[in-house]
Amino acid sequence: MARQAQRLTIGALAKATGVTTPTIRYYEDIELLPPAERSENGQRMYVQTDVSRLIFIKRCRDFGFSIERVRLLSGLSVSQDKDCSEVRDIARVHLDEVRTRLEELKALECSLSNFVGACDKACAGGASVDCTIFKDISEPTQNCC
Repeated sequence: MARQAQRLTIGALAKATGVTTPTIRYYEDIELLPPAERSENGQRMYVQTDVSRLIFIKRCRDFGFSIERVRLLSGLSVSQDKDCSEVRDIARVHLDEVRTRLEELKALECSLSNFVGACDKACAGGASVDCTIFKDISEPTQNCC
């Protein structure tokens, strides 16, 4: 006698994966997750492959991959004729984008640090119309750090 796969409700799937039920429904709506099977009373029912796929999607999103890149990676993960190097290349492009954003954030941090430092030095505690920082911030930016 074949053992029937354990079925999970959407709530159980959410608990097992750390993904909210509205997010699970959304992923089904945009076809990132296949439509759930339905019980006789219409309740969504999921199996272990759905758990694995949803954890994969969640991890990709945690890494900052866009929905479209998650869709592409998901397709590659189930394709037998695709080369693993495609996945690596997608991840490498994303890593380069993350590094670029980090550099931009470091520059922003430097600018804000200088701004706060200038505020500390120039703030006289008076009315904001007399604040020299408003004048300074409206001038062209200078290279930072």
